[in-house]
Amino acid sequence: MTRRLAEVAARAGVSEATVSRVLNSKPGVSEATRQTVLTALDVLGYERPTKLRGERARLVGLVLPELSNPIFPALAEVVGALLSQNGLTPVLCTQINEPGAEAAYVDMLLEQQQVAGIIFAGGLYSQADADHEHYDRLARRKLPVVLINAGIERLPFPSVVCDDASAVEQAIDHLRALGHERIGLVLGPRDHEPSVRKLAAARALLDLPDDLVGHSQFSLQSGQATASVLVGRGATALVCASDPIALGAIRAVRRAGLRVPEDVSVIGYDDSAFMSSVEPPLTTVRQPIEAMGRAAVAALLTQLRGEDAAADELLFEPELVVRRSTRPASASPVAARSER
Repeated sequence: MTRRLAEVAARAGVSEATVSRVLNSKPGVSEATRQTVLTALDVLGYERPTKLRGERARLVGLVLPELSNPIFPALAEVVGALLSQNGLTPVLCTQINEPGAEAAYVDMLLEQQQVAGIIFAGGLYSQADADHEHYDRLARRKLPVVLINAGIERLPFPSVVCDDASAVEQAIDHLRALGHERIGLVLGPRDHEPSVRKLAAARALLDLPDDLVGHSQFSLQSGQATASVLVGRGATALVCASDPIALGAIRAVRRAGLRVPEDVSVIGYDDSAFMSSVEPPLTTVRQPIEAMGRAAVAALLTQLRGEDAAADELLFEPELVVRRSTRPASASPVAARSER
């Protein structure tokens, strides 16, 4: 019992005495604190006292594409804490890039009688050519759903979106101010809506040749393979659709016998953890993850109260964070390599 009290107290951020008062239905505890303790009990897998079992906190699925990109654990921490504070139990569902994984998670959540809603981040709703039938089922069930990131237009859910056009504009403006003309883009898949928006914004700013546009999966390895092609075509700067892709681009530049940023400048997207600690520290476009997470939970709570939530985008402004992976343009990478 003592160990259980200590674990629940640590999880809820309260004293063991407070946990004891909640479990024994004693007065002197605010409702918000009480719900936080009960949620901590659920998350840790402990049985509630019999008299409290009828009040089991409702479940909210948090469906993420992966945890290898640090931006998603950061988002899960923000959203999970806010859900717990509101008496909801977060259930983390992490895809492992297997076909049908997201739909299987939806099936699992719908089987739970206590499921209250689902928050998706970076899911298949962002890919136009993907199977979206599981989203249609959620819409038919009228289950509260919130999407984080841009998705295809027909889905009837509110979404919290970082402004992809602004992100690219800030990155390109920075590179052009440094004198770069051969700017390449390493984007996500061709049907990925945020990447479609980034490409459209870039074309509105640049006379962007097709041979300086590459499409990648959201991984370091895929980013490296795609970036190596653009470096070989003479790109002096690369704007990437995620920080892991940008790290792959840096590796591609080095494998070509070149240097970042002396020969090729690289910009990422997200400003995920440790990007200030890589070498060189990565210039990137920061998503306001805490503000977006708060907005996503607020949109879910609105639906849980029975209020209408329009299927609109709530747009958030990103911020360019300049570090040492960008610098003024020098000779082209191909020329620089031939000089060595």
